[in-house]
Amino acid sequence: MDVPSDSATSDLWFDWLMHRRHADDPNDRQRVEMYVAGYADRVLDGAALKQGMTLVDLGAGDGLVGFRAIDRIGASLRVILVDISAPLLKFAEQAAAARGVRRQCTFLVSSAEHLGGLNDGTVDAVTTRSSLAYVADKEAALRECFRILKPGGRLSIAEPVFRDNALAAASMRVRLESGEKNPQRSILPFLHRWQSAQYPDSEEGIQSSPIANYTERDLLRFAQAAGFRELHLELHISVTNSYRKSWEVFVDASPHPLAPSLRTILHERFTAEECRRFEAVVRPMVESGELPETDRMAYLTALKPPQDSC
Repeated sequence: MDVPSDSATSDLWFDWLMHRRHADDPNDRQRVEMYVAGYADRVLDGAALKQGMTLVDLGAGDGLVGFRAIDRIGASLRVILVDISAPLLKFAEQAAAARGVRRQCTFLVSSAEHLGGLNDGTVDAVTTRSSLAYVADKEAALRECFRILKPGGRLSIAEPVFRDNALAAASMRVRLESGEKNPQRSILPFLHRWQSAQYPDSEEGIQSSPIANYTERDLLRFAQAAGFRELHLELHISVTNSYRKSWEVFVDASPHPLAPSLRTILHERFTAEECRRFEAVVRPMVESGELPETDRMAYLTALKPPQDSC
């Protein structure tokens, strides 16, 4: 299916999901899709869907979770795809039609904090995959999830945890400001300039950033405060060498929707000589596959208590 890219059919979220996440590279796109499909399947395992149920997928994006749910359950499943991005929902609607499942799907443009288009106690399961991370008021969003679920309904989410990325950027800043002597100091300012463009690097910035001001334990606490019970949290941390060995793809890809690509950072924040020095150190690590990459994903499942337990 062709992906539109003109300004009338795209926004920040659409542009990242369809283009910047994998730098428009076909091989990288395939690898990314393999990884996110694994996240989606884990979320659906936690949702425990059955025939005849109604699923709400918050931050539905291109429809990955919803369509995989239909593939699992079949024609009796109703899916409500919710996203703040109208262009993404339009793309998902076109994809649903191409798949022959449009009649099973409802598309709702809405923020996660204010699900006014959905009535109390009307859905069987709510899922999110890498969407609450960008919501400013996560507590409000989880209260809305609780509100729209039927008694006995399930919540299943998978959310990235970026706080350590921000803390690492902040640590670099402290080291630079302290004048700490370090054999890598010549490259440290460049690494900080790179990382601080993609993650907040101060206490104030971290506290005000939706992607950095929470941990996996906060997600658990927020869900419990919203009224959920039988909560189960798993934090998966994977440290591997980056699969991206193409320098061009590496500099054009972006780690999350709010982050500029490394190419943009180099263009806007580095001199030509600084770019040369930075590339001389980092590019060999990328192309040799020796650059480490850390993925942190929190999986949370929870239950809205049955009516007689409320």
